[in-house]
Amino acid sequence: MKNELIRCAWAGTDPIYHRYHDREWGVPVRNDRKLFEFLVLEGAQAGLAWITILRKRPAYRAAFHNFDFNRVGRYTEKDVRRLLGDAGIVRNQLKVRSAIRNARAFIQVRKEFGTFSRYMWGFVDGEPVQNRRRNMKDVPPRTGISDALSKDLRERGFNFVGSTIIYAHMQAVGMVNDHVIDCFRHRELGGRE
Repeated sequence: MKNELIRCAWAGTDPIYHRYHDREWGVPVRNDRKLFEFLVLEGAQAGLAWITILRKRPAYRAAFHNFDFNRVGRYTEKDVRRLLGDAGIVRNQLKVRSAIRNARAFIQVRKEFGTFSRYMWGFVDGEPVQNRRRNMKDVPPRTGISDALSKDLRERGFNFVGSTIIYAHMQAVGMVNDHVIDCFRHRELGGRE
């Protein structure tokens, strides 16, 4: 019997989920373009399964000019119509407009802090929070940190940034290590048994 890697239960058996879990989820991201990508994708995911968004990710990259936040921030009504006609993405008008609005707010945060990364990572003192979850039931949908970050983002003009969405974002970009302790990625990303 070959040795199977132990993964977080949410990774299931889908190869797309495995790649995402094994290579991306929980890996600290400090690149602003990548942070913007995850912010848009997490907002698009609201009410949907994450696998749906992962499958649409290549189309999102094409539709949103590889998540060039400066370019997205200049989108016009013509771009909104183009995006709403793109079957490769979630064609929800509120989510499409949110991505554009968030790009503009993102640019303002960069002006104030130098980088969005510096702003966002400041909520965890620049280092990933190392959690020790025994199973997925132990993972909360939000925390005090995600509450504070969500509130601050909303005050800065962002939307689709509720605390649950922001906590999922924090997990995705490695601000928190929520791999369960039996998962092979937990220790690789700095967690202890």
